[in-house]
Amino acid sequence: MFGYIRADKGELKMREYEIYRGIYCSLCKRLGKSYGFLSRLTLSYDFTFLALLDISLKDGCTSFKSGRCAFNPAKRCNYLKNTAQLDFSASAAMIILYYKIVDDISDEKGLKKLAAIAIKPLFSRAHKKAALAFPEIEKCVWEYIQNQNALENENCGSIDKAAEPSAAVMANIFSLLSGEEGQKRALSRLGYCLGRYIYLLDAACDLEDDKRTGSYNVLRNIDGDIKEYVSKQFYISINEAAKAFELLNIKKHKSILGNIIYLGLEQTFKKELNK
Repeated sequence: MFGYIRADKGELKMREYEIYRGIYCSLCKRLGKSYGFLSRLTLSYDFTFLALLDISLKDGCTSFKSGRCAFNPAKRCNYLKNTAQLDFSASAAMIILYYKIVDDISDEKGLKKLAAIAIKPLFSRAHKKAALAFPEIEKCVWEYIQNQNALENENCGSIDKAAEPSAAVMANIFSLLSGEEGQKRALSRLGYCLGRYIYLLDAACDLEDDKRTGSYNVLRNIDGDIKEYVSKQFYISINEAAKAFELLNIKKHKSILGNIIYLGLEQTFKKELNK
């Protein structure tokens, strides 16, 4: 993913930051254990949020232990005592990564295309393992890729239509975090809004490059001030995400999740747009 769903770290309390960082490091560890060392390089804050949300919806304490970092053995990190509870998020990360590589092979040119072709075999086995473990994630991500490609091939000019596949796949993945119907609806709405946010921010960040290469970007169809237009769309998505978040039965770490929803999303899109 893109790492656009992240906390405003300056507003986190020390203990909150340690938990947030501990989840991040634990997801890295779980990726390596389940899918090999190279899978750790795919780590992003988007899936850290998914992992934190998954943990926060369940009963029980979040217990950590100290260990050494795989990338820097001199550094000690906090890891969850039971990283198996991150299997859902780790598998979602691997499945989405694999289809992103496949999509890059289809869409990109030059060195980016060659790089995608080169790394695809490295992650094919990991993808198969993740897909077998969570076929429901595999199904919705595959459908997302087909729908997104179809819209791009027809050069879709509607922002709402273009963002729909990204919003829908996140809605489906988030809804899998709970078996209770009311919570599933709220999770689906949260995922939908975050998926739309990610799509729009990624399109905004890629706009200049896509203009140079002639690649598809729905924002190329916008007349007037693109930054102003996109900002309005971001706030709509963020506000709706906050409403959905407030409907969830969060059992722990609510302040960290709230930091991400209420502060981190806005901080991130402002920072990325100003680049």
